[in-house]
Amino acid sequence: MTSRRTIVFQGEPGANSHIACREVYPDHEAVPCATFEDAFAALQNGEADLGMIPIENSVAGRVADIHHLMPTSGLTIIGEFFLPLSHQLMAIRGASLATVKSAESHVMALGQCRNIIRKLGLKAIVGADTAGSARLVAEAQDETRAAIASRLAAEIYGLDIIAENIEDEAHNTTRFVILAKDGEWAAANNGPTVTTFVFRVRNVPAALYKAMGGFATNGVNMTKLESYQLDGEFFATQFYADVDGHPDDPGLKLALEELSFFSKEVRILGVYPAHAYRIALRA
Repeated sequence: MTSRRTIVFQGEPGANSHIACREVYPDHEAVPCATFEDAFAALQNGEADLGMIPIENSVAGRVADIHHLMPTSGLTIIGEFFLPLSHQLMAIRGASLATVKSAESHVMALGQCRNIIRKLGLKAIVGADTAGSARLVAEAQDETRAAIASRLAAEIYGLDIIAENIEDEAHNTTRFVILAKDGEWAAANNGPTVTTFVFRVRNVPAALYKAMGGFATNGVNMTKLESYQLDGEFFATQFYADVDGHPDDPGLKLALEELSFFSKEVRILGVYPAHAYRIALRA
């Protein structure tokens, strides 16, 4: 009998990443990791088959750590998943909106629920993750403490939901990437595809402008372009990009060739099927 395949996520049982694992890979064992570094290490060491990693949120923006970890990880993006988020304010039994004085959660969740935190006059406390904050509130048995987490977390840790669906925006959605150690590119000519890559331009005038020109002239849609510093240096900038298409598509192939001409380095992190959520937004 073969052992059950595993998928790692950052956080504790009941985290939104845990929910994403269960929705996409219900046949896999979802394994929690304390940090993103631990999750990446489990994949690199062959201790896990897949990883479910949040990369950006429609309200709070990008998950910054991931852009630094992925380029040097040796892992491949094999898929993406969009999870609409619904945050709950929870506390121990007997607590209420009148008793709670603080709300603790992951920094991204706190950023997605600013309105109610301000309205209730709560002190925002940053925790390692949403579900971990729920566990700590349950263990403390303090009616002045609340956590922002999922319904699953409330069930797991025996907390009462004292305010439902508290996210600031109805469109609150987190995009996850699915990672594998020896992942393969999606096949060409097999439906909508996303290509993710990082690059560093050469130190010449208008290098970025020239590097991007090939995508425009070849009709390639770039859906994401972000920059961040390398090794704490202000002038060592790396760019992270998502584009529609497959590297074997004629237009994208030419665009990547032009990008390479003006760049010190171009590294493709994954070529994978576009998720239905992405396709529906463009319909």
